[in-house]
Amino acid sequence: MKHLWQYSANELAKGIAAGTFTSTEVVRSHLDRISEVNPSLNAISCVLADSALDAAADIDAAVSAGRPLGPLAGVPITIKENIDYTGSATTHGLPAFAEAVPVVNAPIVERVLAAGAIPVGRTNLPDYALRLHTDSALHGQTINPWNAARTTGGSSGGEAAALASGMSPLGLGNDVGGSLRNPATCCGIASIKPTQGVIPHAGTIPIEDEAISFQLMNSEGPMARRVADVRLGLQVLQGAHSRDTFSVTAAFNTVDRPLRIALMAEPPGGEVDARIATVTRKAAAALEAAGCIVTETLPPSFEEVVALWAALLDNDIALALPQLAPLFSADALTFVNDFRGERGIPTLASYATALAERAGLARQWARFFGEYDLLLSPTWTQLPFVAGWDIEKPGRAIETMQHARCVTPGNALGLPSACVPAGLVEGLPVGVLLTGARFSDHLCLDAADMVESALGLDTPINPR
Repeated sequence: MKHLWQYSANELAKGIAAGTFTSTEVVRSHLDRISEVNPSLNAISCVLADSALDAAADIDAAVSAGRPLGPLAGVPITIKENIDYTGSATTHGLPAFAEAVPVVNAPIVERVLAAGAIPVGRTNLPDYALRLHTDSALHGQTINPWNAARTTGGSSGGEAAALASGMSPLGLGNDVGGSLRNPATCCGIASIKPTQGVIPHAGTIPIEDEAISFQLMNSEGPMARRVADVRLGLQVLQGAHSRDTFSVTAAFNTVDRPLRIALMAEPPGGEVDARIATVTRKAAAALEAAGCIVTETLPPSFEEVVALWAALLDNDIALALPQLAPLFSADALTFVNDFRGERGIPTLASYATALAERAGLARQWARFFGEYDLLLSPTWTQLPFVAGWDIEKPGRAIETMQHARCVTPGNALGLPSACVPAGLVEGLPVGVLLTGARFSDHLCLDAADMVESALGLDTPINPR
């Protein structure tokens, strides 16, 4: 018999609306699942049981009275701890912010609540989201449910582990360097980093006005086990909001012909595990079988775009690090300093040069996406590393970012980029990435859906 915590978000929303089961039953099932598996995974850092059950009772009353329901009415969700939710602290994984409860919800939280979703927990992340392994100074390490020795990825690793293990059907995360997609590939779930501005972003802790790199490259977005649930999340979250002056209400790209897919199975700029290249080619074959036209080719100036992302982010890390460093754990600081390497303090000239380069590279990629609708690549070029490998010796932070180099063009150029599981290697999930032109978010999800239909994983799983 299928447990309610095994259902997708779409299945739960439909079942609650139809009266097949109640929201209270759904929420209790997920709270029980959290009690069962979270002690071994440490994915959910704060359980919101009382408020969740109260909200579920309100939804059940609305169903009984025949009142209109939102598209997520009664569905449990989890929220990463660097997204403002007035029901708990926005900790950023740092002890200094353990009691930092915001007075206003982030726009995306406002929207999921308006859609009827019920927060059941907050999820763990690395210190200030600046590591590709989820281990925070405040909450400790999150464990990968597929293999306890391997990383969950970062920075939305708590979300990904919670979703993969059935503690939540839908989660909210964010992504300035793959943080929605790195954990997705490591934990075998789906996600999308949307076109920059499609989903509004605003926060208050520690400050409202963010650094340039975050304004240009950070996106919030949905995570789920199924592509259809990611699409539902995108529909709920999208659209301009007054607190994000750069957010937009977009008309998404559509095509009335077979999708043209550019395949990059072996990205330049570092080594590629041959088994991951094979999984990527199997995804390409699945897309061809679904009617897409696949051509093996490289996007323009790939390595230059990856370097641009690192330069933009490092400019702001360098400026913020004197204030952040005293708040970080020793491990987090080791990773950040190793990532920075010998880079000095940024200058006005370095900022101006990087922004000018960004405009030129964006034009090159726009022309590329005039010929191809989407780029198919690995998400990571290596399997999830053993926890702690990324700080074991100098140079490992750079190697870690090389593993994740395919995620960074989406951030650097503001492009939509969806991750979907496409197979297992050594019992570990391997995700592929579908990246497109601005506002081709739904094309990314269309192709991800085709891959999932052919190669998707059977989740949620019990921790292994």
